[in-house]
Amino acid sequence: MRSITKRFPGITANYKVNFQVYRGEIHALLGENGAGKSTLMSILSGFYRPDSGEIRIRGKKVNLRSPREALEHGIGMVHQHFRLVEPFSVAENIVLGTTGRLQFYLNRKEFADRIARFAQSYGITIDPWAKVWQLSVGEKQRIEILKLLYRGADVLILDEPTAVLTPQNVRELFQTLRQMADSGRSIILITHKLQEVMEVADRITVLRKGSNVGTVFKKDVDERELTRMMVERDVLFSTANRSHDIGPTVLRLEGISVIGDRGIPALKYLSLEVHAGEILGIAGIAGNGQRELAEAITGLRPVAGGRIIVGGQDLTNQPASRFIEAGVGSVPEDRLGTGLVPNMNLYDNVILKDYRKPPIRRGSFLNHRVVGEKASRLVSEFNIQVSDLSYPIRMLSGGNLQRLLLAREISLQPKLLVASYPVRGLDIGATEAVYRLLIELSNAGTAILLMSEDLEELLTLSDRIAVLFRGELMGVVSTREAEIEKLGLMMVGSLAMEGRRA
Repeated sequence: MRSITKRFPGITANYKVNFQVYRGEIHALLGENGAGKSTLMSILSGFYRPDSGEIRIRGKKVNLRSPREALEHGIGMVHQHFRLVEPFSVAENIVLGTTGRLQFYLNRKEFADRIARFAQSYGITIDPWAKVWQLSVGEKQRIEILKLLYRGADVLILDEPTAVLTPQNVRELFQTLRQMADSGRSIILITHKLQEVMEVADRITVLRKGSNVGTVFKKDVDERELTRMMVERDVLFSTANRSHDIGPTVLRLEGISVIGDRGIPALKYLSLEVHAGEILGIAGIAGNGQRELAEAITGLRPVAGGRIIVGGQDLTNQPASRFIEAGVGSVPEDRLGTGLVPNMNLYDNVILKDYRKPPIRRGSFLNHRVVGEKASRLVSEFNIQVSDLSYPIRMLSGGNLQRLLLAREISLQPKLLVASYPVRGLDIGATEAVYRLLIELSNAGTAILLMSEDLEELLTLSDRIAVLFRGELMGVVSTREAEIEKLGLMMVGSLAMEGRRA
């Protein structure tokens, strides 16, 4: 890719970007949110067309007008959200959309055997007759990779491929990627996890504000240098200033069961305790009851059994307003759908939970002077970058939205904060800021329930980690004693700790 430029209304996503991938290498693409990584790879995979610049494959200039054309030239992309047909078998998903699908249905056994042998040639063992809905997340990802390989892809683009994987799945994925690279395929890895980049990549390209910063060999850099290339400064987050004075129990769950959206149990007889000044991490692969847990302990979802005790009060099946009155704050995973109102301005969003209380309310009216003072104070204290407080907040970046959400919740001095994936989608600088806010809140005595798919994040921030699998508690371990391999086994239900009540 030479001198690629791509503009959208009001923004230049890529400006004269150069990007080169060698045969048989694993090439990591790094950059903050908004650096232009996804746009560049969308151009390479045929989703967008560049405004200027050119793409050459094996020295020949090509125009990639669609993902199908990109695949015809050997370029395919595995997205974060898989594009598989759940009721179909593995074999059916692999041949779906290919010229061989008719022959597959005429001679299913021969084709299934051929697909199994094809997978085995890359060290991947599959059951071609298994239905996709029966597979684990890691297995589904391997099917997506096989789909592209079966269609002849020589260049594979993987977008944040480890986001929902256990440590064991990550290791297996990296082995597969290395085997593919050794066979001559080229792998492009879009990721924000520097540790993984240093583990698996051969070369690394860094983008910043839509332009090239540089391309380096892994052996020539370390994580600190890569961070500096991404954000133009050192990011040295430390938990050395954590206060570990753990106080009394703030949240106690007594054998709660919760029904999910599909009418089946999402949580089963779950018992947990979270103490003042403690960060309790909740680990688990997405879809194992985390969302239902967060909604139950903020009053957004009823429980089918058990009790929820907050600060000594039984709030079981009470409305969300009672949880707020009891001092429960929430940072939901859907920050713009559940946490904030995108079409409202910053003034209105900061008072969503306390607009009925003095001094914000004066009689039957809002005290606009107090509202303005509160909004301005939070913008200043939490370094929220906003051009005009009266503009709809949908215009803010992801990092500033999360700062705003945390600012509002922290300003209410919560006894308990339920934080669901608070740094998902944030760049390094914004992530560092959120981490510091959570640490400061914990040091001030707030109990924090932290949900994350990133074990490294949980190990960095948490005092203890509880692991969920299919709605059941597999165990609770102290961070000081936690082993990442054992946590990974607990996440897939292969290991349960004794005395699983926390």
